[in-house]
Amino acid sequence: MITFCLCLGISWSTYSSRTGLIGWITTVVWTLPTLASAVGLLGALLTSRRMRRQRHWGKPQRAEDDTLLVVVPTIGRHDTYPALERAVLSYAKYLPGFFPHLRIDIITEEGCEAQPDIDALALTDPVFRVVVVPRDYRTPNGTRFKARANNYSHELRIAEGEAVDDVWVLHMDDDTGVGADTAAAMARFINAQRRAGADAKHLAQGVLTYPRELAVNRMTWLADSVRPSCDITLFAVMTGSGTPYAGLHGELLLIRSSIEATIGWDFGPKAIVEDAQLALHFCARYKGRSDWFSGACYGASPATMQDLMKQRERWAWGLIALAFNRTVPLKSRLLLMYNVTAWTLGLFQHVGIILALGALLGDLNTSPFTRVILPLWAMNVASGVWMYWEGLKLNVTVSADARRAWWEPIAVVGLIPFFSLYEGLAVFRGFLRFLRGTENKFVVIAKPA
Repeated sequence: MITFCLCLGISWSTYSSRTGLIGWITTVVWTLPTLASAVGLLGALLTSRRMRRQRHWGKPQRAEDDTLLVVVPTIGRHDTYPALERAVLSYAKYLPGFFPHLRIDIITEEGCEAQPDIDALALTDPVFRVVVVPRDYRTPNGTRFKARANNYSHELRIAEGEAVDDVWVLHMDDDTGVGADTAAAMARFINAQRRAGADAKHLAQGVLTYPRELAVNRMTWLADSVRPSCDITLFAVMTGSGTPYAGLHGELLLIRSSIEATIGWDFGPKAIVEDAQLALHFCARYKGRSDWFSGACYGASPATMQDLMKQRERWAWGLIALAFNRTVPLKSRLLLMYNVTAWTLGLFQHVGIILALGALLGDLNTSPFTRVILPLWAMNVASGVWMYWEGLKLNVTVSADARRAWWEPIAVVGLIPFFSLYEGLAVFRGFLRFLRGTENKFVVIAKPA
């Protein structure tokens, strides 16, 4: 609210009705994120209400009547193995207490360099199983990368008779762990669906957070403050309302095995954001059947700013391609098309870029054509600041030391102009790759342990 009032007061007092070219540009690009900001605000309100509702699901009980299968695809490099070990050991530690029927499948590629280490890890607990994707395995649609591994695992479950309603599949990334709270939240959700009968949900997702102690780079950790905020706002609205039009992320994704069997992961050779593509196919077939829960999982931010650039660039590249993928129903893609448009123009929404362009054109008047737009601009700025502020709070809360250092809130707010410029550049690079028709690449960055 302070940010909103401050921005509105400054823009209102400096408003000029002599709108020039720059003013018309800002009218478009600075107003474009309004829908996303409004959805985010709604999401924050709904999250608070939903967390109160989920408390009425009762005290967490063991999911005695359902099976949980954890699926963890990994490229199996030496630099990704330490994070994989940390993650899967957390599953073996925290999940059995709530899921007596549990298996953890580590999906590897035949001949991967860390295979001996992964095999040795699997021998430490009978709950582990290593599933090796044969080098010559091909899907009917020629799917590659992580989606190919997921599809092999999905076909294996069908062949083994596990594509049934009382088997739930938990998809996790190979650097993302769980805690006792994660297990309790999932068990509460699964038991609630058994009681719901015909109204039961088929898919759910929680919150991705980044504990401070897993970060090897404070800059990337601060930059990732925005990510848990997306889960409690945009994703909480879409996934929590029953239809995940905004997509999903690949970790802490809980889905009935029987439902996944009807969709699969064979999305073709260009699929590099397979989680979001699964979400849109789910929207088309199972409208109103997804939910959101308050449990968190624990990931690690990229080790370097260069890795963060690669990560965001791949996401943008894949999501833009998905937004214009005609194999997905248009209705399911509309929100994604809006989101990627606003995201792609993010670089040109940056105040530094706008002022630089204005200086070149001799026009520094950024006022819109009407004052009515100013509250929308103030809301967009306030929303952006809140996302980083609240996300930092969430990441600190799940850290071993759950106290914010005095400088962390100052740093994250002060660095927002840099982060928005950096991420805007990454997204625009992804857009250029899409325009050029560059061959798709699934970039796997090193995973901090």
